[in-house]
Amino acid sequence: MTITFPHRPNATLANTDVVPEHVTRINEAKTPTGPGRAGASTAHITPSTAHLSVEDVERIGAELEAIRDQVMSSLGADDARYIRRVITAQRGLDIAGRALLLGALFPPAFVAGTASLAVAKILENMEIGHNVLHGQWDWMRDPEIHSTTWEWDHVSTAASWQQTHNYLHHTYTNVHGKDRDIGYNVLRVDPDQPWHPQYLFQTVTNLGLALIFEWGIAAFDLELDDIQNGKATWADKMPEIKKMVRKAGKQALKDYVVFPALSGPSFVPAALGGLLANTIRNVWSHAVIFCGHFPVEVETFDEERLENESQAEWYVRQMLGSANIEGSPLLHLMTGNLSHQIEHHLFPDMPSNHYARIAPQVRDLCRRYGLPYHAGPMWKQYGGVLWKIARLSFPGGHGAVEKRRRRSLPTGRGAVATLRRLRDRATPLAA
Repeated sequence: MTITFPHRPNATLANTDVVPEHVTRINEAKTPTGPGRAGASTAHITPSTAHLSVEDVERIGAELEAIRDQVMSSLGADDARYIRRVITAQRGLDIAGRALLLGALFPPAFVAGTASLAVAKILENMEIGHNVLHGQWDWMRDPEIHSTTWEWDHVSTAASWQQTHNYLHHTYTNVHGKDRDIGYNVLRVDPDQPWHPQYLFQTVTNLGLALIFEWGIAAFDLELDDIQNGKATWADKMPEIKKMVRKAGKQALKDYVVFPALSGPSFVPAALGGLLANTIRNVWSHAVIFCGHFPVEVETFDEERLENESQAEWYVRQMLGSANIEGSPLLHLMTGNLSHQIEHHLFPDMPSNHYARIAPQVRDLCRRYGLPYHAGPMWKQYGGVLWKIARLSFPGGHGAVEKRRRRSLPTGRGAVATLRRLRDRATPLAA
């Protein structure tokens, strides 16, 4: 027996034990559907894709669908054990950190407690919270590890984050006028963004954003710019604002009052330890997210590209608009496997522990079709991000950024495409 995904009409799984009986609204929005159409229009042609034919793009889509189906049909007990082990480890680190901070007057306890709590918060936000809220573990049918019930250790509410991130960002990735994550309304990270004098200070703004990243995201998720644009009123936004204030209040009370109060005379250093742990988490998550979305080589797109965009074209846009971080298994874990940002954007509802396994397949697909696969060590990716933020703090920047983007394109991609077409001419296009 096979089960069809309502949000992906052509995707099926043979194993009925790994498919949830219901699909949430957020899951339905992960991958845009709609009429689509065979072939690409000029809106979909960029220097990265000019060598691809209509059939090439559809073959790319078919190959990626096959990769996804292979993984999703294999989900089972080993995967469930993985996420439960990570959750157990995270909670152990959280308890250990808070216990050590009870003796925060003693420097070794303060340092160890702060470090343990910081790692726990990073794991909860990155590998657990972010991925659970994407519905990656909904197939387990575990009400405690489910996208509709999980509330993460973050001042932003799960529901508001799912709206801005799962739906807006993942559906309209890097599309100007649609993806609000391009600069988060405070930074100019693409030369096509209009320049304003406030951007002269964006190197400092970026540093400040890193330090308070969870609070910045919480404010961003409220979409208060809709009021300025006339799309909403304060009355419309007030229910969400109240929810965020309540959530933020609970977070602040937990980290800076309740647990520090348990330490008695260590109240002040214990509260400081909680503040430092949150700050470490903020700086780390900021770096990981910026490395995955804003390196120089990553492309952005005009809204015209969305017109009748097919599933295969959506896949190509995700690959061109994301970047990976190369590193060790520990780094991948601590990034929530968002070091595999390309694979995550292709398959946001795929359990993150499979991204490392499919990454070589996606990289090879890009090689065979002459598409760039943006990947590099963290220092290189973040260095590129900081260079771009500094350059785009001044007017212009189109020439400098475009030059670096073109340098990242695979050489000989036209010849590669021609040779592949000759080899595959006898292979019928997958349905």
